[in-house]
Parts: sequence; structure tokens; C-alpha cells
Amino acid sequence: MPRAVRKLVCLGFGYCAQALARAAAGEFRDIAGTARRAERARALVSNGFSVLPIDDPELLRGATDILISAPPEAGGDPVLAAWGDAIGGLPGVEWIGYLSTTGVYGDRDGGWVSEDDAPRPGEERSQRRLAAERAWLAFGRAHGMPVHIFRLAGIYGPGRNVLDRLRDGTARRIVKPGQVFSRIHVDDVAGALRASIARPKAGRIYNVADDEPVGQDEVVAFAADLLGIAPPPEEPFESAALSPLARSFYAECRRVRNERMKRELGVTLRYPTYREGLRSLAAP
Repeated sequence: MPRAVRKLVCLGFGYCAQALARAAAGEFRDIAGTARRAERARALVSNGFSVLPIDDPELLRGATDILISAPPEAGGDPVLAAWGDAIGGLPGVEWIGYLSTTGVYGDRDGGWVSEDDAPRPGEERSQRRLAAERAWLAFGRAHGMPVHIFRLAGIYGPGRNVLDRLRDGTARRIVKPGQVFSRIHVDDVAGALRASIARPKAGRIYNVADDEPVGQDEVVAFAADLLGIAPPPEEPFESAALSPLARSFYAECRRVRNERMKRELGVTLRYPTYREGLRSLAAP
């Protein structure tokens, strides 16, 4: 179907959905979505996007591509519960994308994981994501819908990065030997989604991560050097005062493979490591 007659609907118009909407603005006749906060809704409308209440029947009318980024709840995926029947009855849907997390792989003691590895989430939030993934894939099979799962690594980009935290004095340099994290710039998330929209493959799962997992302390030190300032003092993980949520991220260690994304979708990362990403964000 020509892009001129296609409509993208973002169910959850958050950070990644907005990046996709900006990148693909010229590729759809309409981009619509939902936003809970009035300030966000006004900003999206000012950029030419349609923002409608979650219960507005016009939201899905004419949708050909649907992105789901709303987080799952204790009772399951809220979008599937509220809109599953409506989406299942839509004609002409060519692509559905569900944004998940690489957290579904759980702790791998620093080992590499790919989409061929069975998930084994440890944290409750990741268990919910896996349940939502499976529910959407089952929905796709039941309705003949082209559902795709995107497991995102730690997302950073404009307004959400260590450079900003260094500037405002909130960055910390937590050191846990052997601990690494995988990351992805939000523009590369948008690039992977656009590539999948162009090459849909129903039921496929893709890891969306950059090429070089490293420790957060290394990233903080590199960012401080870019700004020409001293990095924050090192804090041993064992004695660092961290919230339960922050501490839980250090409970898991894995390296995420991204070869399927590159091979099947033809993705070339704009920011293959944190270095390129942070340099772009630090540029005046």
C-alpha cells in the first residue's frame, strides 16, 4: 500500500513513539496517538500529529500501522484489553509493533543473548513484559495480524542521557566489576521500527541494541571527558546508596546481540556505540 494512504497509530505516545513519529512524518498521511499529559498532547499537536483520547473511536479508523508502547500492568497488557477486539477487526493493517525490553532475558552472568535464547526474566516488570509479548504474538496468530516484537536495550537520547545528569549534578559513577549494560540511541530505535515497517515479517522478534555493551561507570567517565569536567567519584556498588529499583538493574548482567536486526531489516546503526551517541548529544 502506498505510504500516502497509510496511517500510523501510536498507542502510547512516549519517548520512542515520538522519535518514530518525527522520523516518519513524511511517510504517512496521518500519525495519531494517545497522550495522558496535556502538556505532551499540546506539543505533539503543534508538531502536526493527531492526539485523541484513548476511548475515541476515531483513533483507530483507517489505521494501517500500529505501535504499542504502553507498559503492561499487573492484570496484563492494557492496550490489548481495551483495543484488542477493535484492532482484530481492522481491515488493511500491515504492521503492528510491540515495544518490549531486553530485560526478558534475565541475568546471563555477562554472557551474550540473542533472539534464539529462551527468555528467563527475573524481575517482575520483565515478567510482565514477556507475558505481554506472548499475548500479542498469540493475538497476531489468532487474527492473522502482522505482530512484531522489539526488545529494547537501555534507551538514551536528547533529554535523556548522562550528559544532562552531569550538567545538573545528579550523575553517579557506580562501579561493579564485570557489570555491563547494552544501550540504544532513541534515533536508532526509530530507525529499526521504520525498517521493520518497510519489511514486515509477522511474528518476528528483534533485539534493538548497539554494538558495544559496557559498564555504566565507563560511560560516565567518557561523558565527563566530553564536557571537559572531572567525573563523579567512584562509588562501589556494594556500599552505594541506591533505591531498590536502581539496585535491581545491577542484579542482571548480559550482552545483547543485534545481528538479526541488521541482517533481516538492513539496519545500519547511526550510533553503533555510546561514543558516537554521546558525541552527537554533546555537540553544540
